[in-house]
Amino acid sequence: MKIDLSKYLTQRYNESQVKQDFEGPVITIARESACPAQKVATLLASRLDDIKGSKAKNIPWRWINKEILSESARELNLDPSEIEYVFNFEKKNFFDDILSSQSRKYYKSDRQIRKTISKVVRNIASEGNVIIIGRGGVAITREIERSLHIMLEAPLDWRAVRNAQKYCMTQKEATKFSIDVDKKRREFRDYFHGKGTDYTRFDVRYNSMTLSVEEIADSIIGLMKTRNFI
Repeated sequence: MKIDLSKYLTQRYNESQVKQDFEGPVITIARESACPAQKVATLLASRLDDIKGSKAKNIPWRWINKEILSESARELNLDPSEIEYVFNFEKKNFFDDILSSQSRKYYKSDRQIRKTISKVVRNIASEGNVIIIGRGGVAITREIERSLHIMLEAPLDWRAVRNAQKYCMTQKEATKFSIDVDKKRREFRDYFHGKGTDYTRFDVRYNSMTLSVEEIADSIIGLMKTRNFI
């Protein structure tokens, strides 16, 4: 189930008043470039909604990704375009920071922006029944006991072929593009828990070349049942 994140948050909780009997369950899905995270998340949310175990929360399963940009911008009182660079894995240099602070009424530093992103993701994960695609999810939500962290990966050549088709690139261009995107995503995760920390490791890795979306979703659901998350 896809959601209007701002509307959902307004209806479900005020951050300072959120009280849960237990946090989660939450699934985070990181992925190498060209791996089908959105398809896996969509199928997972649909199937999990049909499972009503004794631990089920009375809210629908949903998946989120780019909506975190809009909600983080709202929290910061900024236009989404002003913080989009963070989600595009870019960084301001020292002089950009100085110019921005002098020219904008509601200037926010990189640190403030990333702290807000972390808060938004953490609050959503705490409520539970959510699948978070990317956005540093594994680092931000690792401390939640009822969490499962997935990485979708595949051989570089396989991914480059798909990126070449999707973005009308040559194979050489697509290979470089894939490597660059993967590097930036790793850096984004590292920011929230420090480069090289063991806490950004994943619970399970799936090969998207050899496993279908259905097989991956079924395996994740099996793990959640085994761990009494659902």
